[in-house]
Amino acid sequence: MLRRLYSGSNLDRAQSLYDLRARAVKKLPNFCREYLEGGGDDELTLSRNRQSFNDILFRPRMLVDISQRDLSTQIFDQRIAMPLAIAPTGFNGLLSHEGDLKLALAAKKAGIPFIQSLVSTVSLERIAATGVRHWMQLYLFQNRENFKGVIERAKKAGCEALVLTVDTSVLGNRTWDRRNYRAPMQLNLRNLIHLATRPAWVWDILVPKGMPKFTNLGDSLPPNQASAKNAASFLTKEMDASLNWQDVRWLRENWQGKLILKGLLTSEDALQAKALGVDGIVISNHGGRQLDSAPSAIDVLPEIRQAVGQDFLLIVDGGLRRGSDLIKALCLGANLVLSGRATLYGLAAGGQAGADKALEIIQTEADRTLGLLGCTEINQLGKEYLL
Repeated sequence: MLRRLYSGSNLDRAQSLYDLRARAVKKLPNFCREYLEGGGDDELTLSRNRQSFNDILFRPRMLVDISQRDLSTQIFDQRIAMPLAIAPTGFNGLLSHEGDLKLALAAKKAGIPFIQSLVSTVSLERIAATGVRHWMQLYLFQNRENFKGVIERAKKAGCEALVLTVDTSVLGNRTWDRRNYRAPMQLNLRNLIHLATRPAWVWDILVPKGMPKFTNLGDSLPPNQASAKNAASFLTKEMDASLNWQDVRWLRENWQGKLILKGLLTSEDALQAKALGVDGIVISNHGGRQLDSAPSAIDVLPEIRQAVGQDFLLIVDGGLRRGSDLIKALCLGANLVLSGRATLYGLAAGGQAGADKALEIIQTEADRTLGLLGCTEINQLGKEYLL
């Protein structure tokens, strides 16, 4: 009998994130799958994000009492169940109805932070009301008044941290995604036909209230113009190509909570961020969707950790598919790892139950890997556990 990933609806039978991905691919229309899976240009960076993790080998120690193990850690003076957070990803309402809310509830249940994207399809106030540890991701707009409005809403909602994305001043060339459309946000005939083969998706997404809206851009868009098409046009026009370190300084002065920069890949930029009083950075190539041939986060993590020292929060983003990947990142100096596509596979496969399952798989695999390495706590991890 040939090996085959499980793609059925019984989530209990999913043995790995790859099973959840197989189920997601089976359920999603083609254009949604491409949006979820695609990268920039030739997708070299997208592939490298996985290959870099695969190339890391462990150096386990034996005859250690590993009967009691603990994955919990402390981030910003609060403990979380494991060193993982759900990454900010946009338009999750395409994968499951009110997908962002389901991800937030899954994160709360797992005891980890949820980073909400500005281009999510559930309002930040509703996410904050769940009681999840809530961080809000932002893009800097040319119109600073629009930007200030989102900051004020985040402040009133009690968001713990702002996560400013800095690697999208120029949008990447996502060719496979664009091939699905005959005009911006207008599906071509091939994809419209394929949509008819996914009735469950249609009834989950389109039938309740039509295409999801970018609710967090409501203050920035004209009245009744929060559709995907109008919001995409707005974002393209409003992305500020002049974004620079003075803007980071301004944001630091105007936001009293925790501030994180997402999208840095060099030690020089990490040191600059630290000097400006930023509380941490996300080492990220935007999931391989921006600059192709950029390094993976795990490639540059050791250099950045050495540059900034041990007292600065480093978060790794991109490529996580196994709990063992989380452990590898911790060995190389990360404090926290983000789950982007990994939890989206679960969301697309089975809504909140699927997201719960994805986080359960990651936690179980990470705990098992910790034990197999001969460790009982994650603060014991270091380069000595890698070849």
